[in-house]
Amino acid sequence: MNGAGDESLGQLVTIVEDDAAIAEGLALNLRLQGYRTEAVGDGETARTRIEQGRPDLVLLDISLPKQSGIWVLERLREVGNHVPVIVLSARQDEFDKVAALQLGADDYVTKPFALAELLARVAALLRRARLHLTQPMAPSEAAVGESKKAEIRFGDVAINLAARTVMRAGSPIKLTHREFELLVFLSRSGGRVFSREELVRQVWGLEHPGQARTVDNFIAQLRAKLERDPEQPKHLLTVRGSGYRFVAE
Repeated sequence: MNGAGDESLGQLVTIVEDDAAIAEGLALNLRLQGYRTEAVGDGETARTRIEQGRPDLVLLDISLPKQSGIWVLERLREVGNHVPVIVLSARQDEFDKVAALQLGADDYVTKPFALAELLARVAALLRRARLHLTQPMAPSEAAVGESKKAEIRFGDVAINLAARTVMRAGSPIKLTHREFELLVFLSRSGGRVFSREELVRQVWGLEHPGQARTVDNFIAQLRAKLERDPEQPKHLLTVRGSGYRFVAE
């Protein structure tokens, strides 16, 4: 076994792609990594298969027959299905990226893509999802006491690390899994500046990121949800030519 290794065994990846050649190529390479795969060619069928089959991860093309990938993603998130989703698209339109991320996509890859990078993104996303699911469910009293203190505050925002919830001015804010991970990482950084490449490596878990500009879209979404004035942010700051840093006050 190579690539993902034994930890990939038994994990199901659903490939939603109407180009049979691409779907078959992805399925073959994923199986070589030890994953189980299934391929679906249209949006309506994909929604049903994902809800019934409960895959561990979905590779979701945007341009699909019957219903688009954006429609599939929206339907899944509406019913509380948080399966990890990597959106695939040949489109360069920034609107597609923003729409996918707003709806809860965990990653976005533009075609044509490097196969090795995509496989690395799949492995990293599944690894993070698995670690989250295997966290202890019955902590000791001491751990419970510590978890109550596990809160980060800035401005009118409160992050509860144990419950993985975010409140702004007393109202709950819905963040995707990746948005939450990025926010927590930055809020714990002590004001250090991180390049896009560093953030992709630290938060996405990729050693050789190829699309670091993805970070810009996630920062924009966090600003829209958490900053009083997203155009003039006070907490999630851009450091021109260097990257991003977090300021609590």
